[in-house]
Amino acid sequence: MPVTTPAARAAAPSPDTAMPQDFGALLRQDPEIGAVLLAEAGRQSSTLQLIAAENFTSPAVLAALGSPLANKYAEGYPGARHHGGCEQADAAERVAVRRATELFGAEHANVQPHSGSSAVLAAYAALLRPGDTVLAMGLPYGGHLTHGAPGNFSGRWFEFAGYGVDPDSGLIDYAQVRALARARRPKAIVCGSISYPRHLDYEQFRDIADEVGAYLIADAAHPMGLIAGGAAPSPVPYADVVCATTHKVLRGPRGGMILCGVEFSERIDRAVFPFTQGGAQMHTVAAKAVAFGEAATPAYALYAHRVVAHARVLAAALESEGFEVTTGGTDTHIVVADPGPLGVDGRTARERLMAAGMVLDTCALPYGDARGIRLGTAAVTTQGMDEDDMARIAELFGAAVREEGDPGLLRAEARGLAERNPPYPG
Repeated sequence: MPVTTPAARAAAPSPDTAMPQDFGALLRQDPEIGAVLLAEAGRQSSTLQLIAAENFTSPAVLAALGSPLANKYAEGYPGARHHGGCEQADAAERVAVRRATELFGAEHANVQPHSGSSAVLAAYAALLRPGDTVLAMGLPYGGHLTHGAPGNFSGRWFEFAGYGVDPDSGLIDYAQVRALARARRPKAIVCGSISYPRHLDYEQFRDIADEVGAYLIADAAHPMGLIAGGAAPSPVPYADVVCATTHKVLRGPRGGMILCGVEFSERIDRAVFPFTQGGAQMHTVAAKAVAFGEAATPAYALYAHRVVAHARVLAAALESEGFEVTTGGTDTHIVVADPGPLGVDGRTARERLMAAGMVLDTCALPYGDARGIRLGTAAVTTQGMDEDDMARIAELFGAAVREEGDPGLLRAEARGLAERNPPYPG
């Protein structure tokens, strides 16, 4: 692969770093952006990717994203497009819908949402009207921006009431959820979180929603990949509408999806197009179809269970290093930990870990202003790391946060672990 500029040469990863695409043509035509992409490929291959919302897609998913469907304008739905020449776009979307409904046992799927937030927006548009009351997990306890954040459309258009978690266990207090539902009589209840590491009791949420006559919306962006692999309970039998992303553990392209029963299918479809979106990104829809096909395999089911096993090992090892792990562990790919016992806050811990080659997020901690760290095991499991690697990562965490040893040596070890398990080998 030719490297044609000083910037590109500086950004290029080492020759043994595998990449899923050949950037040669791009480097020749646009060396500035080519260098950016090479640098990003090098970053992903030489540091530990522990952000809970990220993963590595397969080369097949990346191929679909870079396919001729990227050129196609396809407003509408299969058989009812606003543009000509949509025969193959229709075929791709039909495959994606069929695979999604079969994978998750749903009656209807809309695979056009551009993101998880777009999916939630469409669900609200289908079921609610501005001013309606909605009950969702409070933002300090792990609620998403679309669950009532003041700067988000949800907080501006609807009246949100937030439920929390038990201050001792960190678990959702379902009695509080029920009491709030009885007091506020919401039009909809949202169950889902960006940092709650335990399974949700969808049956109990359904019972609460039925008691107060509310719709139940499951925001399953994080657990959807685990659900696909049989490693987490599914909200599909209980929720009126299920919103999700197609990246994260699911290992598809960045995008969203909505599942529902036939009762709500027309309302959901109209809410996606034409109410909240224009033309679908057909290359992304095709890539979603690829990811759904991959997630239906026994190999993926094994992967999903390994993700959870690795998260549990990592959580226990972090506790041994002195971190306080919320809820005492995890059922999912997410681990939330408080570095406070080590004398630092979440932001300081993240900076020290980044300097040591480990990439992760901060998040709110229940009942307090301090921030913790949120990490996930989806990407490192995709790379083929094992439980011993998780234990070693926790040791690197402890050393980096406590500032023990040479930061350069810690970074070198993190890099070595990543390079021994490249995201795109071969």
